[in-house]
Amino acid sequence: MTRRDRADGTGRADGASGGASAGPAAGGGHHGLAVHEVVLLLESDPHRGLTPEEAARRLESFGPNALPAAAGGGVVRRVLRQFHHPLIYVLMAAAAITAGLGEYVDSGVIFAVVLVNALVGYVQESKAEAALDALRSMVSTSARVVRGGRERAVPSEELVPGDLVLVKAGDKVPADVRLVRQSELRVDESALTGESLPVAKREAALPTRTPVSDRRNMVYSGTLVTSGTGAGVTVATGGETELGEIHRLVGTAETLATPLTAKLNRFARTLTVAILALAAVTFAIGVVRGRNATETFTAAVALAVGTIPEGLPAVVTITLAVGVARMARRRAVIRRLPAVETLGGTTVICSDKTGTLTENQMTVRVLWTPDRAYEVTGSGYTPHGTIRAVPYGGPLARTDQAARWCLLAGAACNDAALTGEGEHRGLVGDPTEGAMLVAAAKAGLSREVVDRAHPRLATIPFSSDRRYMATLHRDTAGDGRLVFVKGAVERILDLCPAEMTGDGDRRPLDREAVVRAADELASRGLRVLATAVRPAGGHDGLSEETLPGSLVLTGLQGMHDPPRPAAVSAVEACRTAGVEVKMITGDHTVTATAVAEGLGLLDGRPPGAVLTGAELAELPPRDYPAAVDRARVFARVSPEQKLRLVEALQDRGHVVAMTGDGVNDAPALRQADIGVAMGEGGTEVAKEAADMVLTDDDFATIEAAVEEGRGVFDNLTKFIVWVLPTSLGQGLLILVAVLLGTTLPVLPTQVLWINMTTAVLLGLMLAFEPREAGIMRRPPRDPTRPLLTGPLMTRVLLVSALIVGGAWWLFTWERGVGAGTAEARTAAVNLVVAVELFYLFSCRSLTRPLRSVGLFGNRWIVVGVAAQVAAQLALTYLPALNGLFHTAPIGAGAWARILALACLASLVVAVDKRFRGRAQA
Repeated sequence: MTRRDRADGTGRADGASGGASAGPAAGGGHHGLAVHEVVLLLESDPHRGLTPEEAARRLESFGPNALPAAAGGGVVRRVLRQFHHPLIYVLMAAAAITAGLGEYVDSGVIFAVVLVNALVGYVQESKAEAALDALRSMVSTSARVVRGGRERAVPSEELVPGDLVLVKAGDKVPADVRLVRQSELRVDESALTGESLPVAKREAALPTRTPVSDRRNMVYSGTLVTSGTGAGVTVATGGETELGEIHRLVGTAETLATPLTAKLNRFARTLTVAILALAAVTFAIGVVRGRNATETFTAAVALAVGTIPEGLPAVVTITLAVGVARMARRRAVIRRLPAVETLGGTTVICSDKTGTLTENQMTVRVLWTPDRAYEVTGSGYTPHGTIRAVPYGGPLARTDQAARWCLLAGAACNDAALTGEGEHRGLVGDPTEGAMLVAAAKAGLSREVVDRAHPRLATIPFSSDRRYMATLHRDTAGDGRLVFVKGAVERILDLCPAEMTGDGDRRPLDREAVVRAADELASRGLRVLATAVRPAGGHDGLSEETLPGSLVLTGLQGMHDPPRPAAVSAVEACRTAGVEVKMITGDHTVTATAVAEGLGLLDGRPPGAVLTGAELAELPPRDYPAAVDRARVFARVSPEQKLRLVEALQDRGHVVAMTGDGVNDAPALRQADIGVAMGEGGTEVAKEAADMVLTDDDFATIEAAVEEGRGVFDNLTKFIVWVLPTSLGQGLLILVAVLLGTTLPVLPTQVLWINMTTAVLLGLMLAFEPREAGIMRRPPRDPTRPLLTGPLMTRVLLVSALIVGGAWWLFTWERGVGAGTAEARTAAVNLVVAVELFYLFSCRSLTRPLRSVGLFGNRWIVVGVAAQVAAQLALTYLPALNGLFHTAPIGAGAWARILALACLASLVVAVDKRFRGRAQA
């Protein structure tokens, strides 16, 4: 196989940069070749795939199966983007006019601040996007491939042309693949072609000129498998796929905008317009009153740059990014930043049972047949254990035909695969199927033995509609054809007129006895599946139409999936936080109830606490939302019903987090306020629809994410409450001076110094504030509640007044005792910073006193305060900064007055916090 340029004239070439295509794929021609021709061209094998060594060689040659990084426009464009802001336009205009008036030092300082602001913005944007890229890699797609005749899971980035890829319902197609076989395969190609309905696939060759949307024998990278199974040979990877071509043409990068940041950006633009208008009025008043035009313009500029909180959007984005990183460390990967904001207000979590509230480490505990029952010992995926008869304890006899056929059906009608050796066994596939493989192996029926004796010929894959899976096998011993079926008990009973006895004979099905046995197993918290067989003879093929009436029930397998150790405490923590937990499962009602009671979800089991899917379907529309709100457990619920559950809860005013892992969960995940997908066991379809992915599939991680979400929102609120008084106070200080016709207490360059240094050295440190104690004992935040409540706005105005009053008094006092204007302004600047510094500690909690939070609970604040103090001393005593910012050294008396006024302001805030209490939060 050789790499070559595309033959379609697009100029795309194979190579180590972002993937490759081979042969006619370059011209889109693989769909026009027969399967054997494609396999020969790609030097592959339609059954054994590539060897691991050949796959490694091709990966080195072609490069990873990944799309090229989205172009961000280069360094120059990203830097220029930092100047695209109304405030920057104002500053640049002010600097130009100031230079025109001959104030070159002031002009140079303003220009320098603009450049520093652009540099900080560039670095912040680069780090935020890099953090999101790193988080995306944590939920990278895996692919199932056959290499050297063995099925294995590999990262999708390691796929190469020629790889034999396996896909099933719920998978995201990892590359462009030419199908070599399929069974009822349907693929959602809407993201690629715009076709709204899933497309049925087949293997036959097509005319060469067939457009992409009609290539039924191809599946394309990024599309989603909705049903069935398939296998095919990879023909294009990375940037050479059809998705890669679209990616190259569109060239869009994900933005960091969220509802909150968008709202704050609108606020900043509105505030900019208002401040510019106020500055214009200020300038007009000064000129009318006969003041020098240069001084009046300087005052107007100082008012404008002092009032706008230019650091607000950047700090908000950083705070969100810090929260996302914290959640990632707790195994919750945020795919969309708005999820961080919404998590703090979650009122209901609708969680799957299996794998989220439970371990998802299924182990068969009971084997039941129409004649007797067995206890299965051992746990996990290592086939160590025994199968003993109940109640006498004898081992499974080789003559018990029903039990052996039950185990054989569970192992043969199975798509899972055990990996590893000895004590380090793992699983590729569904945990339920893994449990059945292990149970069969404990009776000597390993997967290898079963496949050798009964090679599979055809499959009817499991679906939520059928609720069973069926496979057709060749019986090498009798040269006939067998059908094995496994699935939900009620569904299998509908297909079986007979049951198998211990000696292998048939007798009429005793449906009531089977149902009683299934109920008894379910009451012990076991998940129960039934198995059946169609013996050789009669029909040779496999279809849904031929199954009813032809099957013989062989038995039941009861599996235990223990609750996760952390789930019980996590459920209790959510309930304490006012977040209700509802369990949704497709399991039997008795099984669901037993698990829910163990998790503490059914205290006292109030009326209506458990609802089945059938009961939900029969509820009148007017009663549906209230019934769903009351219920805590939903059993026998189909994935399609999840969407209506979410809508009903949202109609009741809830903020809903919904977990899901299957294809049919995607609509509910999109509808929910927070869609949560499983990272380990979830399908790629579910992950694409979700806002958050749990890398460990653990319910406790959802509770941790809610806790982190509340902490992020707290820190955003704290920063806003801290920054607004400074901006408002400085603007009012300038305005008062102009209205009174007196000398400005602070200059524009000094205002810029305050804004730039405090935003970076003080305000930003609140992004790293740890979560407050008791954060999960509060009720959820009301989604309609404004960002700043009335009491908090009152505090903002109070601190603004303290800054204005204190700075004005100190400036006047210093001049009154003989200090020069430069010394008085220096004292006023230091007072504004000192009040901000003291107020910062108060903002570490908006409701609790400082002594309960501690001075050193956030080491970054200590570092920031030390740096700010050093910066203020430099501003005050370094001659170079004195010249740039028109400051002058001040004496010990001025410092004493500064500290006294800052302490007084801090005391006033503490008293306000004490008397307003929790209402300020």
